[in-house]
Amino acid sequence: MEKPNSTSSRTRGTVKSQDGTAIAYERRGDGPPLVLVSGALATAADEAPLASLLAHRFRVISYDRRGRGGSGDTAPYAVEREVEDLAAIVEEAGGSASVHGTSSGGALALEAAAAGLPMVQLSVYEPPFVTDPAGREATAAHRSRLEDLLARDRRGDALELFLTDVLAPGVLGGLRRSPLWAELEALAHTLVYDHAVLGDARVPAERLREVTARVMVVDGGASPSWQRETVRAVSEALPRGRHRTLTGQTHEVAPHVLAPVLEGFFAGAA
Repeated sequence: MEKPNSTSSRTRGTVKSQDGTAIAYERRGDGPPLVLVSGALATAADEAPLASLLAHRFRVISYDRRGRGGSGDTAPYAVEREVEDLAAIVEEAGGSASVHGTSSGGALALEAAAAGLPMVQLSVYEPPFVTDPAGREATAAHRSRLEDLLARDRRGDALELFLTDVLAPGVLGGLRRSPLWAELEALAHTLVYDHAVLGDARVPAERLREVTARVMVVDGGASPSWQRETVRAVSEALPRGRHRTLTGQTHEVAPHVLAPVLEGFFAGAA
């Protein structure tokens, strides 16, 4: 069911996932369907800048992953449920679609492709697997701490723990005093969902070999070396993977830089 938005070409709707959970989405543009899968703490609204840039060429569908925004959050959580959510969105798009996933959303999209979700083509930006054993140990410790804080309903502390590794020094204090903080706290419990999508954080090479779609794996030229090593490893594990670096970009990739690269790839011109 859809409700037109009177201020733009965007339409909003919901679909039911296999377990009955309502998944909210936004749709822009016409043309071949392209689904955007967001990363940690992001919703369909956060995908709006990229979706708007692509909407002149594609029917772009962004959605709130379960537990976020307008989507439900039926317990218990399992990665399989998130794959089913994406499947429901692809079905709404017409039964198959191109897909782009960012960060943990890229890891989720890769798992969905390996599970057989019909994807025309797939692009992922810096899925946050870790190739270094010490890095994986740090990731496991971070996940354990997050789970402990959230079990004690310390959402703000869990959010701060996550963002300390993400934001530049000095930014966190100002964010914590801003109105946005309360909105992010409402999503904090989904951080453990993102960790679950990554499993033990290893590049899942055997699982990736089951992906039959053509996949573009993208990194930023200014991203840390470990992140770029991960992207190369993911690309090499995929039967039809290709690697692309965006000069000067970091994990927070600029939509106006990413959009033409995605357009070229999904249009078959890249």
